[in-house]
Amino acid sequence: MIDDPRPDVTALTRAAGDLTSSATRRMEDSLPWFRDLGPEERSWVSLVAQAGISAFIEWYTAPEQPPALTADVFGAAPRELARVISLEQTVDLVRTTVGVVESAIDELATEVDQPQLRMAILRYSREIAFSAAEVYARAAEARGAWDARVEALIMDALLRDEVDESVVGRVASLGWSAHDALFVMGGAAPVGDAGSALDVLRRTAQHHGIDLLTGIQGTTLLAVVGAGDEPVRQARLLTPHFGPGPVVVSETVSSLGQLPRAARATQLGLRAAWGWADAPRPVPASDLLPERALAGDPDAVTALLASVHHALLADAALYDTATTFLERTPSLEATARALFIHPNTVRYRLRRISEVTGYSPTDVRGAFTLRVGLVLGRLAVDEGPEIL
Repeated sequence: MIDDPRPDVTALTRAAGDLTSSATRRMEDSLPWFRDLGPEERSWVSLVAQAGISAFIEWYTAPEQPPALTADVFGAAPRELARVISLEQTVDLVRTTVGVVESAIDELATEVDQPQLRMAILRYSREIAFSAAEVYARAAEARGAWDARVEALIMDALLRDEVDESVVGRVASLGWSAHDALFVMGGAAPVGDAGSALDVLRRTAQHHGIDLLTGIQGTTLLAVVGAGDEPVRQARLLTPHFGPGPVVVSETVSSLGQLPRAARATQLGLRAAWGWADAPRPVPASDLLPERALAGDPDAVTALLASVHHALLADAALYDTATTFLERTPSLEATARALFIHPNTVRYRLRRISEVTGYSPTDVRGAFTLRVGLVLGRLAVDEGPEIL
């Protein structure tokens, strides 16, 4: 009969409780993050340390069995532990616990047995480090899948205009920072694997420090962006990750409750953007008011009536000048003759029209927007003649 060459670990087994206490004290002394944990979280870490020592002893007494470290050690604490401490902190935990066990070998093993026991601890520490990485990889994968489902629920609630406290709570659960400025982007879904494309979009946002919620609705990719100091730059950074065609950006809003309106403007703008052949990419939804109005967007009609028709009606001279210049003759001199005024007066009124409405009659795009606004004003029920 061949003698078992393994050292006797009876003394080590009896000292398991004391070793766990020593490991906890050493973590308190040497790891600032451990001292900052709450009582419950500290108890979880202690459970992991205790399970690690017990698993080592059990594995060492039966080396023919591969160590099930993921279940034996990290299964001792709730899954929430992976959210409380980082992988780097877990490595510190393992290093500290192994160090305590290694330092006790001199007292708990004979001089002959010590080398073999140290080699076993070295191998064990390597295995448990790989197990820790596996735990965090699985947690990240599960968290990613869960986060994607939460994101989908949030985007669905935005489109249905059902933003309540539960939706706000879901947004917070994704690590969303408090923002007083938000905007919505919309465009075609990326070609190819949608999941991979969304992952790339999220990584781009993370790289640039942009808070992002995103999801694909049918063939449309929508994204809610936490606006920083440069929302235009943020939109341009994210635009290349949308599919081909227009990308529309809503106006900036100040709260989650206003996002449904912004999302609606983005979607309607996306539908109407094809009407502007030379639209920039991305294009603000507010720049698409004429196309949106022609496509039947009531919000765009209301906005144009207010900014163009009603604004010009407040000054009859500006209204007549805009109508004559835009719809009769786009000539300064001809407009002056038609209105029996001096050309300099026409120049002044055209500048005033630009100031009052925000659209320049002498700019091609501005002239188009003004004309649509004037036409909508004359077609409005409360402004037009009564139809018998």
